[in-house]
Amino acid sequence: MSHGTQPIPVAVAGGGLLVTGGIGGVDRESGDRPAAIEQEVANVFANVRAVLEAAECTAADVLRLTFFVSDRSTRDLINREWLAMFPDEADRPARHTLVTELAGQRVQAELIAVDGRSAR
Repeated sequence: MSHGTQPIPVAVAGGGLLVTGGIGGVDRESGDRPAAIEQEVANVFANVRAVLEAAECTAADVLRLTFFVSDRSTRDLINREWLAMFPDEADRPARHTLVTELAGQRVQAELIAVDGRSAR
């Protein structure tokens, strides 16, 4: 997967881990950022799932997700998607949400996961 026009990968696997850079809320099919923040958050989670799938990982392999948001109120929207992706309260990754300025975005995620290929 590309990281847009930047000469950097979205994710790198090494040492038994999968580590990503920023995963944004752009629609992967159209390349557009949705007008509604709810859809942008949903797209971030869809893009996280796509990165995991490309690396032969699942949500169960995720150790930590960090979210960067431009507005703290986005946290409630993240919680909704979070519970859908990680429904078992006894088996969720670590998580942190930081408010920061995001150029042209309202939400972005980074993750650390166990590399699904090295676990086999």
